[in-house]
Amino acid sequence: MRRRPVALATAAALLGAGLTGCSEPAAPTGRPAPDTPPTTSAPTPRVPAGKAPTESFAVGVRQLKLNRDGDRPLPVTLWYPAEGAAGGAAERSAPTADGRFPVVLFSHGLGARPEDYQVLLTRWAAAGFVVAAPRFPHTGRGGDGNPLDVLNQPADVSYVLTRVLALGGKAGDPLRGRLDPERVAATGHSAGGVTTIGLFTAGRDERLDAGIVFAGTALGVGTAFAGAAAPQLFVHGEADEVVSYASGRAVYDAVPWPKAMLSLPKGDHGRALLGDGTALRVVADTTVEFLRWTLYGDPAAKRRLPADAAKGGLATLDDRL
Repeated sequence: MRRRPVALATAAALLGAGLTGCSEPAAPTGRPAPDTPPTTSAPTPRVPAGKAPTESFAVGVRQLKLNRDGDRPLPVTLWYPAEGAAGGAAERSAPTADGRFPVVLFSHGLGARPEDYQVLLTRWAAAGFVVAAPRFPHTGRGGDGNPLDVLNQPADVSYVLTRVLALGGKAGDPLRGRLDPERVAATGHSAGGVTTIGLFTAGRDERLDAGIVFAGTALGVGTAFAGAAAPQLFVHGEADEVVSYASGRAVYDAVPWPKAMLSLPKGDHGRALLGDGTALRVVADTTVEFLRWTLYGDPAAKRRLPADAAKGGLATLDDRL
């Protein structure tokens, strides 16, 4: 496997770790990025037209203990549509609601954990998506904080996706028959945004139909977007003090597929994802509609995107979908 040179000081600055030192990380486990951008398919979503659920679901939550290759522990939090009255807190191991639901993978930022984003992620689950969020062994809270391990995380996410989808066919599992393996998206914030970009570039997972990148950069994973067209939504604060808005915009500009960018003029690196204010509601509403369109094929959701993004005058949407 070819080793990929990356400037550690630059990576640390962009990913929020005050580290300096060697200039070459351990070899990533995903395949290297191609030297030239591959030919992509026609820029149309792969998911056929349909209609997203109109009701709001109760939300259940459970934990999976996964480990890739025996030395990469990946505890996964699953939020999913559940039986019961909507609007309450996520209920542990609640019965799964009837239906077949798309799967959304979420990758956290450096030093974070999945539950830090639960306000947003439970919104997605309540809208009819099964959300799988691993905690990474080095960049998660309690790890050694090595930002360069981000290069190994696209392969972690692909492994998690395989194991989660297997639950849909596992006898006795609450998710048996409830997962739609043909409707899958990858999402992530900061270092998790790098991970998500990598799943469409250097470590392309062809099972993915769409992506959402929150405050991400292509450092280490490149912009050679590969494979079938997969619409992308970028969300970035223009006042981001960790990953510059310009670096996120550069990745967005390189995407060859249908795409949109939600820009928050006063947004920083993560407050709109980690709190429960107006900015988070704008981000949640916009991302829910994007997922409804890309994974359920709902054209009405696509039409609602600009209005959701404009709520409160807190954001603007560059819509190239």
